[in-house]
Amino acid sequence: MVTRTFGKTLAAFIAVGLSLPLAPRDAEAQKAADAPAGETPKPTTPRVHHAPIASAEPGTKLVLEASFEHAELIRHVLVVYQTALGEMKAVPFQRGGEKGYTAIIPGEAIKAPGIGYTIEVEQTNGTRFSVFASRQKLHPVSVIEDRTDARERAALSRLGGRRSVVGVSGEYVGFGKTTGTTAIPCAAGQPTCQPGEEVVPSVDEQYYRVEASYTYRPLRTVSEFGFRLGLVRGWSLVPLSEFNEERYKVGLNFGSARIRFRVLDLWHLEMEALTSVTEIGFSVGLGASTLIGDPYGSKLILGFESIGLGDSAPFGNRFYSRIDLVAGDRVMVSPIVEVTDMPNAEAYGVRLFGEVGITLGRGFSVQLRGGYQARKSTSGGPGFGGSVLYAF
Repeated sequence: MVTRTFGKTLAAFIAVGLSLPLAPRDAEAQKAADAPAGETPKPTTPRVHHAPIASAEPGTKLVLEASFEHAELIRHVLVVYQTALGEMKAVPFQRGGEKGYTAIIPGEAIKAPGIGYTIEVEQTNGTRFSVFASRQKLHPVSVIEDRTDARERAALSRLGGRRSVVGVSGEYVGFGKTTGTTAIPCAAGQPTCQPGEEVVPSVDEQYYRVEASYTYRPLRTVSEFGFRLGLVRGWSLVPLSEFNEERYKVGLNFGSARIRFRVLDLWHLEMEALTSVTEIGFSVGLGASTLIGDPYGSKLILGFESIGLGDSAPFGNRFYSRIDLVAGDRVMVSPIVEVTDMPNAEAYGVRLFGEVGITLGRGFSVQLRGGYQARKSTSGGPGFGGSVLYAF
């Protein structure tokens, strides 16, 4: 009786075991198990072995290495990469390197902040698929840039990618009535006095200036450089041995080149060389300034300009201070103090004026200025002007 019961139980266990599903197997292993004895099954999927790269240096080609299993099933292996600008490009793997195959991403594509890549295989049957990462989820490679590159990229981004600036400007300056301190003889042919008559000269001193400019911003050690062309026309109490009204007319046609250096992030130096033709001859000059603070934000500027160095025709000097104050996303206010004897004046005068800069958008901005100036406390006049700039 016991023997019969044990036999029935054993039979039931065997029946349950035969009804359970087989454990899942790797496709290749299953194929090998199903293959007839003595026959080696053909693989259906090639494999790629690749050590991913996490970082790279800017401008340096990126070499990717890989080895393949079942290369007889492979028609092409490509590295598909996306540049920092979002462009999708591809380069093939070729024989070489320690692991058998290499693909080289060119140095010009290696830019901050980085790139991403995937490896794709095309089989001999035309099937194409990703074996490392994917186009939807690229493997990231950080591009390590030096501090100068990072600073340039941040500044250029802040400027909206606009490196060049062109502009036109104009200004009128009036000093009021200026009277000399000593009498001089009247020249022949003057309508207001007789020849040889002693006259204390007096001039309604004023001038206007117009100019065009171009600036390029490398934003590196050389932060900016640019050029200006312009002219000045007006009346000034120039020192004369004889009173001649026509000779109180002053003028200047000029061209200048300037360059700005970054010494520190918050300290820049600017130098300018100038050449010109005045009403009395050829003239040269120079200028310099220091910028303390954010070069494209709030800062203090101290500088000077001198035209008529050495034996060249004198035109005058000016010394100035300027404070740029950011008053909003699109507005900058700048109080300016200037001491000058331009153009060709006998004495220095003081100019007190302010400028308001407004960013209009799409690269356009305008600056409006106005103020008051005088050479003597008893006489002075207004000054006003403006400029239009376009950055691209």
